[in-house]
Amino acid sequence: MEHHHHTGGCNCGKDDANAESADQFNLFQRIDMEKLTTLNEVVEDSGKNVFRPWEDRLNREKFVESDADEELLINIPFSGSVKLKGIIVIGGEEGRNPSRIRLFKNRPFMTFEDAEAKCDQEFELALDQNGSVIYPTKAVTFSSVEHLSLHFPSNQGNQDSTKIMYIGLKGDFIKSNRVGVVNAVYEARPMMEDHKADVKSQTQHQLNF
Repeated sequence: MEHHHHTGGCNCGKDDANAESADQFNLFQRIDMEKLTTLNEVVEDSGKNVFRPWEDRLNREKFVESDADEELLINIPFSGSVKLKGIIVIGGEEGRNPSRIRLFKNRPFMTFEDAEAKCDQEFELALDQNGSVIYPTKAVTFSSVEHLSLHFPSNQGNQDSTKIMYIGLKGDFIKSNRVGVVNAVYEARPMMEDHKADVKSQTQHQLNF
């Protein structure tokens, strides 16, 4: 696990998110929202609310809250392959801010039982109410991500529920998964060849007469 301590001379790899432009946290636009699922949320589909534009990150009316206990698990499918460079988590108040985040790459439809496995990366989370802390992900590990699962196992105040207001994903969109368009192009070629053959056959038939 990666630990971050705030000391005067510390250079712990976190950037000042306020200095980042909004377009660096636009991977939410590449999420397949219809297929995004959140396990143990109080309100169905509320997990989708935390992925929104950078300018709207401080909106306190949009959030996801855990139900039966403090755990949350968010399964995030992308519309293509992305390079994930960093993540921001704005938590709730009164000790309900998540204390840890565990990242899993390309493991769709994860359950809490699946989340017991070793993750690809994890961080201890600071109390961040304005999105000023960026957690940098491993460059090689997260260079080609089509599905991302985020596991929040606990909160900072040992409360019964965990609350998350905003999750920002920093990175680049690499390529689309729209293979259907490519297949359509290849399927069209034989049809054109067949058409040419039919024209040639008809021409030869006419010459014979």
